[in-house]
Amino acid sequence: MVDRHRVLEWVAAYEHAWRAAGTAALNDVFAPDVTYAPSPWAERLRGLPELRRFWESERDGPSEPFRMTSEIVVVDGPTAVVRVEVHYGDGERWRDLWIVTFDADGRCCAFEEWPFTPTQPDGH
Repeated sequence: MVDRHRVLEWVAAYEHAWRAAGTAALNDVFAPDVTYAPSPWAERLRGLPELRRFWESERDGPSEPFRMTSEIVVVDGPTAVVRVEVHYGDGERWRDLWIVTFDADGRCCAFEEWPFTPTQPDGH
């Protein structure tokens, strides 16, 4: 079981890991056998080695300018849904829903991201 406070701590640790040089901080955020889906349509990454490669390819590095806000939607047992908004220094914006499942140690063992950007088609 996790609570809202623990989820907020985890989101802060995730942001810290994204901003940190290298990928060592992932050890504190994700379980060694984590599954990580960067979108609901993407094949899941499996384990920290795959996640490390993905993070290094997706971010600009620790000096990447962005502002991130988050709001917990729900916590149910070991799973939380978090609404995240990110504004990058170049004007790019994202709104995401994260589905995060925690293990007994409080690390994420399953992560699924539903990313949305203002420029993607809205289905109309």
